[in-house]
Amino acid sequence: MTSTDTTGGTAKVAELASDIKFAMLTTVDADGELVSRPMAHQEVEGDGDLWFFSSRDSRKVEHVQANPHVAVTLASSSSWVSINGSAQVVEDVQRAKDLWSVDMEAWFPQGPEDPSIVLIKVTGDTAEYWDGPGGRVSSVLSLVKSKVTGERYSGGENEKVVLGADS
Repeated sequence: MTSTDTTGGTAKVAELASDIKFAMLTTVDADGELVSRPMAHQEVEGDGDLWFFSSRDSRKVEHVQANPHVAVTLASSSSWVSINGSAQVVEDVQRAKDLWSVDMEAWFPQGPEDPSIVLIKVTGDTAEYWDGPGGRVSSVLSLVKSKVTGERYSGGENEKVVLGADS
């Protein structure tokens, strides 16, 4: 594993995260316990920042307001991303309209102008990603090759990235 603060690493994190629709957002509750829940992110910015919709009166909003330190994990069949950073609650109706998708209507049927809706913006400080070689089929073939040859599975590309250093 290498560590980088280049925009290339940041761009790779943003690319991988953009391709994965659902994430686990982890916050810290009042007792210091970690609490994770699935969330659909609406946008991944080029610097790795993520945007989520939430209900104003949700526990996650309460957690973020009390302790903004969060983690976000994303996984697909061949890549995984872990982002460590801070979150803030954003009240911006125009931004909510810009990020709105039909999928959000299942959770927020009143639309993006509903006063019970807020946005959560996660600003990443660091991230780590694992990108499997060529997708699921290639990963399976690499695992089989490892078993047959007795050589350790390489698992693809893994890098730790300092986000926003050159953004």
